[in-house]
Amino acid sequence: MAAKDLEALQTAARDAYLFTLPLVEIATTRARGLANGSPMNVFGHMRRLADHNARAVTTPNNDTFYSTAQVDLSQGPVTINVPATGARYFSLALMDAYTNNFAILGTRTTGPDGGTFTLVGPTDAAEGPNVVRSPTNHVWALARILVDGPHDVEGAKAVQHGLSMQGPAATPPGPFAHRGAPWAEYFETASQLMALNPPRVEDRAFLAGMAPLGLADFDAARFSSEEAAAIEAGVAEARVAARKGGLSSAGFTQGWSYPSARLGDFAQDYGLRASVAVSGLAALPPAEAMYMRAEGDLNGALFDGTKAWRLHFPADGHLPVNSFWSLSLYEATPDGQFFFTDNPLARYAIGDRTQGLVTNPDGSLDIWMGHADPGGERSANWLPAPAGPFALFMRAYLPKTELLEGGYRLPPVVPA
Repeated sequence: MAAKDLEALQTAARDAYLFTLPLVEIATTRARGLANGSPMNVFGHMRRLADHNARAVTTPNNDTFYSTAQVDLSQGPVTINVPATGARYFSLALMDAYTNNFAILGTRTTGPDGGTFTLVGPTDAAEGPNVVRSPTNHVWALARILVDGPHDVEGAKAVQHGLSMQGPAATPPGPFAHRGAPWAEYFETASQLMALNPPRVEDRAFLAGMAPLGLADFDAARFSSEEAAAIEAGVAEARVAARKGGLSSAGFTQGWSYPSARLGDFAQDYGLRASVAVSGLAALPPAEAMYMRAEGDLNGALFDGTKAWRLHFPADGHLPVNSFWSLSLYEATPDGQFFFTDNPLARYAIGDRTQGLVTNPDGSLDIWMGHADPGGERSANWLPAPAGPFALFMRAYLPKTELLEGGYRLPPVVPA
């Protein structure tokens, strides 16, 4: 094969991996749930807040209960019943097979009174109350239910009890390879998943560039050793790219990255979509929640828990939100994912609902981070870190206009 053809094949493999990575990540998430006994078209409920043992999905939060359902619409519509939630923050994100949030039910959109909704596939007739159409037959439904402290656990569980789904029985597809599988297995899986969930019309131009790979009817056996090496090189390139960017795609201010306006509904930004699938799978769009990430200080030093760090909020400088904010600390894994770290306080986040925080005499607030307890009054505001690299994620739920449009920006994290 000519050098230019090998180069085209390598590029096709790179682009195909990035395009299909969200498909494979959702399939992997679905497989984990099925292995734990969660059937399709039924909500499963996490009735405790995520902690350091939560390793199924990267960057879990410690503020909400999760309720989740993997939905198959190929046999017909399903009905979703959402209970009244009152003043409690609630969102039910409906994601297509490519991780786009095509609808969100809850506090911001449908209000606090709940309701019945009919979820239909891309070609089904639109019948039933409050029809919501999915672009793909596979849907991931993920609810976040605010838990306002230990006293509120039963109230949050009551919301979960009222959340239900009815629909035809579904047989899950599979088994599938994961994102780290050898390229032949990976693309075989990707091809099957794309057949079950065809891409949108808007994707066709990008998909045309993948023609040398033959992804639609993928057959690894047809490639020579020289061609296989080009494909492997393209996949390696894509894996590096997918570990970069992610939620931090709209530039940095004072060490914090800010989300792209396309986060959670990616359109044709396939690189961003792939990166988020690795580092922030199931991220909400900015109107629902903004995710800011910091991995190092203003001097370029990466956060290391063996050192002490401080985040200082002026008295009038707390995040402008209509719901709540929360700062989570995660240990970083070699493959670019983030999980809570075990610590003596069992504290994984600090936010505007954290009990016992100590403010300074002028009303300002300091949050202290590090592996060692800072001691004294600082202990009340200590967010424990691993004895190694870590990252900070700030979540702002229902952000106000000044945060959405850039009028407010977080203060820097500095050495203590």
